Amino acid sequence: MASPVDEEMVEIMPAQLSRAALEGLVVEFVTRDGTDYGSRERAVEDKVAQVLRAIERGEARIVFETRSETVNIVPVVAARRS
Repeated sequence: MASPVDEEMVEIMPAQLSRAALEGLVVEFVTRDGTDYGSRERAVEDKVAQVLRAIERGEARIVFETRSETVNIVPVVAARRS
């Protein structure tokens, strides 16, 4: 039986998006307030590349949260736990 949280999150496969849409989503994600990449500051391009690699390796997923109607990128561990 799916939990209510599972029913509120819809995974978006990267292949469903154009490359431009995927990159735009990742840029928006990495430039959000509160996004933390450790103690040293990194260029936006480096952050985007890091997140794209995580998505391509299956370490992160793109999810649409139906309750808030927002898209987020979450680590696979968090996606499984939710």
